[in-house]
Amino acid sequence: MKTCFEVVNRVVIKVGSNVLTKDNGLNLRAIRSISRQICYLIDGGLEILLVSSGAMAVGIKKLGLPKRPDEIPGRQAAAAVGQAGLMREYEKAFERHKKKVAQLLLTSDGLSNRIRYLNARNTLHTLLSWKVVPVINENDTVSVEEIKFGDNDNLSAKIALLTDADILINLTDIDGLYTKDPRTYPDAELIPEVSTIKKDIEKFAGDIPGALGIGGMLTKIKAARKVTSAGIPMIIAKGDKPDILIRLFSGEAHGTFFVPKKKKLANRKCWIGFNLRPEGIIHIDNGAARAILKKGKSLLPSGIVGVDGEFDVGAPVEFKNGDSEILGTGLVNYSSTDIHKIMGLQTSEIENCLGQKTYDEVIHRDNLAITGECAV
Repeated sequence: MKTCFEVVNRVVIKVGSNVLTKDNGLNLRAIRSISRQICYLIDGGLEILLVSSGAMAVGIKKLGLPKRPDEIPGRQAAAAVGQAGLMREYEKAFERHKKKVAQLLLTSDGLSNRIRYLNARNTLHTLLSWKVVPVINENDTVSVEEIKFGDNDNLSAKIALLTDADILINLTDIDGLYTKDPRTYPDAELIPEVSTIKKDIEKFAGDIPGALGIGGMLTKIKAARKVTSAGIPMIIAKGDKPDILIRLFSGEAHGTFFVPKKKKLANRKCWIGFNLRPEGIIHIDNGAARAILKKGKSLLPSGIVGVDGEFDVGAPVEFKNGDSEILGTGLVNYSSTDIHKIMGLQTSEIENCLGQKTYDEVIHRDNLAITGECAV
């Protein structure tokens, strides 16, 4: 793990609601401790982006609500009340160490639009160059079901991909991923390292729910799947452990380390693979899957065996192998109607079938992001 941290320059740190809040509101001690550690790391030459939960939890406590509202307007109102107080405390905590903070509230549709995605990326890079700490949260006050990230674990993964981060650190209220919920089962065992996120890992995570936050351990595993498939490592660690960030960067092993793929995914492919909502599915045979996964080839019509959904040229579409496992997402050169006509054909046959041939490839490799964990 020390080797991993020796090559780290840009870090995304996500802090969960259960770390930042307590029964009577914000946990100021936790906010000040995490802020102090971040400032220490910045002074050591690192660039830090902070994804912070807590706004809705703070609002719920401040308003005296018995639980998180079930309806979206109630959640939006609670977040609106809580966000101001959360940022005020961050500003005060970082000011103690002569650091400035900036608030960024994002929605999912803002990152699915390529221009807004690049604008957000440029803003974050500028803030980092100014030595300002971005404090990022989902914009709960305007989000609705269709556009919300759903949880800040997912948001933190998208920010890590957006900014080409070197590592994502997810601070929560337990020490890492366990074989069972350690708050309930004394015999639960910590899993120190995960090299591949398989179904058993998701099973462990699914049995460990969250409390104040939206997600539990499963949303953290989904975030780990995103970033590791793009070549970025992730750690889940206990956020209230004394000096946890400083100890991690000094080489101590804490929590659960998720091993990334060896090759980093290009930023544009991260956008395609993790920010666009697929509009359909293309089913491919194992020969095409091998060509894409092992040889970096484009998807040709000859390897397509089925199409689900209706979509136009340029749409983001998932592609699956013969076992219906998701391999990735790509931008198509042909509509679903035309793909139905040319699937199984050689590229030399496209023009006779459609009357014209605009591309040889249904999905060009430059517009294709491999995001699945499965092997052919």
